Amino acid sequence: MYLEHFGIRELPFSLTPNTEFFLNMASYHKAYNMLMVSIANMEGFIKVVGEVGTGKTMLCRKVLNSLEEDKETYITAYIANPVLSPKGLFLAFAEELGLQVDNDIGHHSLLKQITQVLMERSAEGRQVVLFIDEAHAMPEKTLEALRLLTNLETEQAKLFQVILFAQPELDEMLAQPSLRQLLQRITFSYHLESLDREGIERYVSHRLSTAGYNGAAVFTTRALDDLHAASHGIPRLVNILSHKAMMVAFGRGDRQVDREHIEKAIEDTEGVEPVKRSLSPVQIAGIGLGVVGVLIALYMLNFYVR
Repeated sequence: MYLEHFGIRELPFSLTPNTEFFLNMASYHKAYNMLMVSIANMEGFIKVVGEVGTGKTMLCRKVLNSLEEDKETYITAYIANPVLSPKGLFLAFAEELGLQVDNDIGHHSLLKQITQVLMERSAEGRQVVLFIDEAHAMPEKTLEALRLLTNLETEQAKLFQVILFAQPELDEMLAQPSLRQLLQRITFSYHLESLDREGIERYVSHRLSTAGYNGAAVFTTRALDDLHAASHGIPRLVNILSHKAMMVAFGRGDRQVDREHIEKAIEDTEGVEPVKRSLSPVQIAGIGLGVVGVLIALYMLNFYVR
């Protein structure tokens, strides 16, 4: 691999959500702060929406890690695959709470045990936060069951909070009349944006330096231009293309990643369109001068022929 070639200690563009590579840029900084403040204030439902590959899972892990540093205050539950029946969701939540229950337990008994644990944690002054990733994949009946589960509360506060991370399809689901009660429960919502051109440059530089690189810029300006155009600012695509481009550069013995390396990475990645480059003002001026020159030459030729 190219680690030694570029002088880095680990792969900078891995697709695993390693929070050491978390970049505190504007969009993610606002989302992180919104989540931490909302959790501290014991709000009900909180929703974070973003397109595929925009870093929702990375943000989720970052918040989880922050809460787990304060175990005396917070108890976190995490469900990564919410394609579950209502009972399946309750069983998964019970497991995250440390309950040992049989799969054939009755709905009433299961709910009673969950309530008992939540009441005990509340009496201890500890706050339970349930994180659900890929929430757009939840069946409608399971979403409604989740809403009913959050009815568990004391006179002072809810017994637990719910943080939903999802693709925009969740907003379409919540727009249905049958889920309007759940929509009204969502107190805070945030939409993750893709990276702009400046953000791409910061993102690439940050991941390289976090991986141990210390030197001149690895990616040229033209390479970053094409990387932004091809990825549309989606961090996952940035990672895929950057990794492949560095492999191409390594294979050729190049110390910098340039436009041609990005082109090869794009060709090797399904679903990514080749970059359509517009002409620069200098190129347009050059073409214009060339056309004028040809016209003058044709005029002179016609003049002498006469």
